[in-house]
Amino acid sequence: MENTTVNEGKNIAIISYLWIIGLIIAFVMNNDKKNAFAAFHIRQMVGLTLLSLAIGIVSRFVDLSFIGSLLGLFSFVLWIIGFIGAIQGEEKSVPLLGDMFQDWFKGIG
Repeated sequence: MENTTVNEGKNIAIISYLWIIGLIIAFVMNNDKKNAFAAFHIRQMVGLTLLSLAIGIVSRFVDLSFIGSLLGLFSFVLWIIGFIGAIQGEEKSVPLLGDMFQDWFKGIG
């Protein structure tokens, strides 16, 4: 990806990782300029947010506290990987699910 595209979208990409509020702000900010780098990270964060919400909902209804904790930790590690990628200016998908997030949410961003 072009260096200018990354530089222009880096702040929006970083903001998108500040959970749901940051994700909404980043989506609105990217709506005018349509930066490809920012859109990539917005799609990653949409997937991570939905994953976290799903883990939280399932954990409340199923008494699997240990597994729920591991899944929550897994989600947090994926968030850290995505956040570091945005800070470093890399368009790198989060492990296991990132490519699926890009495919599922290709209309976003």
